[in-house]
Amino acid sequence: MLPRTVTVGPLTSAVANNIALSQTPSGAGNLTLNGSLVSGGVATLDKPRRVLFTPAGAEATNTTVWTVYGTDWNGNAISEAVSGVNNPSTVYTVYDYKTVTRIAVNKAQAGAVTVGTNGVASSRPIFLDTFAPAPTAIQVTVSGTVNYTVRQSLDDPNTISGGYTSVTWVNHPDTADLVSATATAQGNYAYLPFMCGILLNSGTGSVTMTVIQADA
Repeated sequence: MLPRTVTVGPLTSAVANNIALSQTPSGAGNLTLNGSLVSGGVATLDKPRRVLFTPAGAEATNTTVWTVYGTDWNGNAISEAVSGVNNPSTVYTVYDYKTVTRIAVNKAQAGAVTVGTNGVASSRPIFLDTFAPAPTAIQVTVSGTVNYTVRQSLDDPNTISGGYTSVTWVNHPDTADLVSATATAQGNYAYLPFMCGILLNSGTGSVTMTVIQADA
C-alpha cells in the first residue's frame, strides 16, 4: 500500500462558550447558538474538533441529554447524544465537528450550560486494506507542542449501528511511545485493524501520522 497520511492540529484556542453562551433551558427544545463561532445560526469551527459542554447544574442527576447535530471532516451530516454531567465536571463529544447546526436538549436543565471547544481533536481515519498482509509501519511526526495517542479499531463504521459515533477506539499497545506521547516516534501493527488514526489530546502544535501497509 502506498503511504497514507493524516494530520490533526493546530487548533485555535479553546473557548468554553464560543458555540453557545450561558443559558438555562426551561424545557425540551434547542439551545440558542450564539457564541463567537456562530454566523447565520451555524457554528463553524477552525478544524474538526470536539464540542465541549460546561454545565452549572446537576445535569447527570437531572438526566439531561444534549443531542449535537452538524457535519464532519467530509461535510457529512452527523449527530450524537451527550449525557449530562454535574458541575464542576465537563463533558465533550466523542466525534469531531466541523460545523454545529443544532443542539437539542431533552428536558429542563438543572442549571445553565455553555457550549464551546476544548483542545481535543481526531484525525480522519485511515482505512487499511483487509485483503493485504497485516504488517503496517507507523510514523508520527510532531510539529510544536502536542500530546497525542495513536488509536485503532476493528469496527466498520459503515456496518455498525450509530456509524462513526459508535466506533470503539483502542489505544495502540505501544504505551511507551504512541500513547499520551509528545515526541516524533515510529511503531507498527503486527495485526490488522480495520482503521486507525491519531488523537490530539492537547497542545498548540500539530501531529502527522503516516502508515505503510505491506503489499499483498
